Amino acid sequence: MPESWEWVRFSEVSTIVRGGSPRPIKEFITEADDGINWIKIGDTDKGGKFINSTKEKIKPSGLKKTRYVTKGTFLLTNSMSFGRPYILNVDGAIHDGWLAISNYEEVFSRDFLYYLLSSKVAYHQFLALISGAVVKNLNSDKVASLLVPVPPQKEQERIVSAIMVGLPKVDDYQKLHDRLEKINKELPEKLRKSILQYAMQGKLVPQDPNDEPVEVLLEKIRQEKQKLFEEGKLKKKDLQESIIYKGDDNSYYEKNGNSEVKLDDIPELPSTWEYARFKDIVSYYMGKTPPRSANEYWGDDIPWVSIADMPANGIITSTKEHVSHEAKKLFKDKISPAGTLLMSFKLTVGRVSLLGIEATHNEAIISIFPYADTDESLKMYLFKFLPQIANGGDSKDAIKGTTLNSQSINNLLIPMPPLEEQSRIIQEVAKFEDLIPQLG
Repeated sequence: MPESWEWVRFSEVSTIVRGGSPRPIKEFITEADDGINWIKIGDTDKGGKFINSTKEKIKPSGLKKTRYVTKGTFLLTNSMSFGRPYILNVDGAIHDGWLAISNYEEVFSRDFLYYLLSSKVAYHQFLALISGAVVKNLNSDKVASLLVPVPPQKEQERIVSAIMVGLPKVDDYQKLHDRLEKINKELPEKLRKSILQYAMQGKLVPQDPNDEPVEVLLEKIRQEKQKLFEEGKLKKKDLQESIIYKGDDNSYYEKNGNSEVKLDDIPELPSTWEYARFKDIVSYYMGKTPPRSANEYWGDDIPWVSIADMPANGIITSTKEHVSHEAKKLFKDKISPAGTLLMSFKLTVGRVSLLGIEATHNEAIISIFPYADTDESLKMYLFKFLPQIANGGDSKDAIKGTTLNSQSINNLLIPMPPLEEQSRIIQEVAKFEDLIPQLG
């Protein structure tokens, strides 16, 4: 410490007293003109320096059970967020949650004392004084024992002036720091979405002219659907397909039966890709929640998936609830096998998971089965990209979030690359996903 400074006990250079509370306080609160300001913690502003007004007043008769303080007095919180100083800009009475500090003016300038009491020099001593105590309270004796540095008055003024110059810069730095923290927090997910969007436009991996055209895959899908129809497993309407093609004007058009519409504002795809509607490349079904009052439907037999059980882009290995074999009739035996792709379409729209177990699920989730997907390339492609595609669908507001209805699910627009390119995209996205967490 500089030679011109001194260390002193706080009690040597100030007077420290505790407030008091008339009880029951409700009997002393008043709105009368002769009421006295009743100064409470709630009268402070977060990060504020001064107490400028009070919300309540007490009757003059309450003064004998409290402590009256005047403008310029320091108040120090003695419990909860203990050791926080404030300067009074009003006269009034204080309760026993305050310590009042006065008679400091001969040694300290007001502003220097404020910054001193706000400093780590003071806080660490307060912390040491109450360590081990069950109730973390300061009292006047503990504050009186505080060891404080005392510079000459002129130097106190210079210190305060320097602090006043520096504080706005600290505030600016804090704003920049908060902004950087926000960017760092959001960057991984934004980067992931950008990579996925880039991939869905055919810009992540090069196209290979030797790849089997995606039309071959779409034709295999049509043939499988026709076969399922002939076996009575699909309805005639399931064979109705939307044909999406690029016109001579480089715009996309959709033909459905005898109707044809122009599709505006959709990204251009590589020449080897095609767009397809979700309903035309997969079959899916929704789950169900058995009546909670029907105990016979609930048990320990079949895992029952809710959205809370779905790890985003992960694998479901367990569920919080199970249904009984009796509940199978409610699900019409639609128990999804391990490996099934699930997607939520309510509340948390577009969350996807893979089943690691045989299970059923609630009505906010669909089980998805891509047609003609013998090597599961299309399933894994959808696993990566459905969250982004679904969140761009025609969602509606719901009580606790948003939801897709059957029509908007059917109409999800899927950019379809050739199968070989799907595999290359999945591998490349996986590389980025391994790197992205390191940026968080």
